[in-house]
Amino acid sequence: MAKSKTAFVCGECGAEFPRWQGQCSECKEWNTVSEIRLAPATSSASRNARFSGYAGVQESKVQTLNEITMTEIPRIDSGFRELDRVLGGGLVPGSAILIGGNPGAGKSTLLLQVMCGLAGRMKTLYVTGEESLQQVAMRAQRLNLPRDQLRMLSETSVEQICHVAREEKPAVMVIDSIQVMHVADVQSAPGSVSQVREAAAQLTRFAKQQGVVILMVGHVTKDGTLAGPKVLEHCIDCSVLLDGAADSRFRTLRSHKNRFGAVNELGVFAMTETGMKEVSNPSAIFLSRGEENVNGSVVMVIWEGTRPLLVELQALVDYSQLANPRRVTVGLEHNRLALLLAVLHRHGGMQMADQDVFVNVVGGVRVEDTSADLALLLALVSSFRDKALPKELVVFGEVGLSGEIRPVPSGQERLMEAAKHGFTRAIVPWANRPKQAPEGMEVIAVKKLEEALEAL
Repeated sequence: MAKSKTAFVCGECGAEFPRWQGQCSECKEWNTVSEIRLAPATSSASRNARFSGYAGVQESKVQTLNEITMTEIPRIDSGFRELDRVLGGGLVPGSAILIGGNPGAGKSTLLLQVMCGLAGRMKTLYVTGEESLQQVAMRAQRLNLPRDQLRMLSETSVEQICHVAREEKPAVMVIDSIQVMHVADVQSAPGSVSQVREAAAQLTRFAKQQGVVILMVGHVTKDGTLAGPKVLEHCIDCSVLLDGAADSRFRTLRSHKNRFGAVNELGVFAMTETGMKEVSNPSAIFLSRGEENVNGSVVMVIWEGTRPLLVELQALVDYSQLANPRRVTVGLEHNRLALLLAVLHRHGGMQMADQDVFVNVVGGVRVEDTSADLALLLALVSSFRDKALPKELVVFGEVGLSGEIRPVPSGQERLMEAAKHGFTRAIVPWANRPKQAPEGMEVIAVKKLEEALEAL
């Protein structure tokens, strides 16, 4: 009997070590190195068969770029435009897609709706490892989905799943979830680092060789990142996260890795009694403002993937009773707030060192676009001066450390989106001033922070 070997792998970066250590020397994280059991050694022929084919070919040879045949791969329409947008235009045959999210976010519901819709056009296979077939059937009945053509399988063995898939020959297959799948050669419990890594690698190789779209459901940790080893995200083609607050019916689908399209695309869904519904106009959701003007509230235009998005930003500045005033941000980067407060003090002449500052992006949107800088500063000034900004005002622009207002990409598209929602006034960087402003909109172009403050 072949003796099994062990290795020590970091769950964050995937680095391997000969022995256990408290801190990973590659990513500097603590208590992330765990022991895994490797498959027993086999003959060279079986090893080559096991580890070959990750790129979709069994035998590789050296070629020049002009010798490679480039054919356009037709994408599969999932039936959800928001999902296709995040994936880059649809499902690519032979791709492995990982969909993560918090419990109850709607991962299984969304995939069940997609698979029931695709079952009428092509062969599909839904593999469930966490729920029974009766539970999935009851969910489909509750959602009023067609149930006469979707093929179901309850299995957790990766080898058996691949065997059944070779006989069924589906075009699209769902694995729910990757954390409960296990490989026979790996002697560890399902969900461990070694099992998740080996199961994902075998399923990805199967997708490449057979030209099957495999959608894998993944769990997330407490901080919202995908659970399991970091190499899990490296071996798949696309990684998306379905996120949403527990008290909100809206869900956002964001791409973090995509080999067939742009990253940081955003899709918006609404959880209803009949399942996930697409939100064709996300800006209307995040602009549910009251009738009265309030201090510290402003609308900004951010850029998500390939489209503009209007979001309301709120700020509250209040005198602090603490020695170290609080700086709290929800939906924005905390360090960005500290940087902009220093710019406001140096170039705007406003001292907030003794003030508590709270910033919130309405609707639970996570904003990483630097075009929110100018809107954030104006919201802080509005709350600090106790003076409300006009409701018809929209703002965008990046703020530099010397107080200059830097341009942002797609300025004309942002203005058109704001004008479409009824905004009649805009404060934008000087370099983003349009040659012809949208009809009915006054555009104020500024070069310095002082000019933006004077325009209020």
